[in-house]
Amino acid sequence: MDFMIDRKKVSSQVLERIKEKIKSGDFPAGEKLPSEMELARQFGVSRAPIREALSILSASGIVESRQGGGSRVHPVPLVDMLEQIPYDVVKIEEVHDLLEMRSVIEVEAAALAAVRHTSAEEDELKLALEEFSKTVADEQEVGARADFSFHRVMLKAARNPFLEQTMNNVSGLLQKALDYSLSQNVGRQEKREEVYAEHQVIYEAFCRRDPEAARAAMRTHLENARRKLGDTRVDH
Repeated sequence: MDFMIDRKKVSSQVLERIKEKIKSGDFPAGEKLPSEMELARQFGVSRAPIREALSILSASGIVESRQGGGSRVHPVPLVDMLEQIPYDVVKIEEVHDLLEMRSVIEVEAAALAAVRHTSAEEDELKLALEEFSKTVADEQEVGARADFSFHRVMLKAARNPFLEQTMNNVSGLLQKALDYSLSQNVGRQEKREEVYAEHQVIYEAFCRRDPEAARAAMRTHLENARRKLGDTRVDH
């Protein structure tokens, strides 16, 4: 038996445990899951919470249930699923790739935005920064929405419709990636304040219309996010 599950919220604990095993590769993509009876034996529970957990996983697209054929782990390639991604089973390397793409686009977009923005966009960016500041004060607030708004204003201000549309095409993924990244800071006030300070530096360079400073500040911000999530490619 792998472990015994506390009887409180049994099906929820079973669900999390199966997802952990999918993410770790113990239950590989494309392969059949153990039978309900075997899962019940492994987790030390009855088959009822197993069935409930598998039903949720099937509805989420994480596993594929076949009549009379058990359940199979559905492959979850990040690039192919855009809006409907079950983020908690995506491999961290794919999150790294997404943040690397942001670095490629947003670092140069920040430099363009510093030169091309309007006074109205300066006001928009200030408002987004103020909203982000409020989330820093709330220790349980992730702050992904305010963060995303800040970056969206920067991209709009770059005045290149192809840059903006490219990011709009993956906006659902970007918001989920931000939520995933910023959630690592919940309860860690020093880290939250560091992220806010990075946005403050970007904002100040933007307002000064200093493209080199804006480029550098955005690069620092995104590289720090990548390091925090374990992307070892940043310094190579």
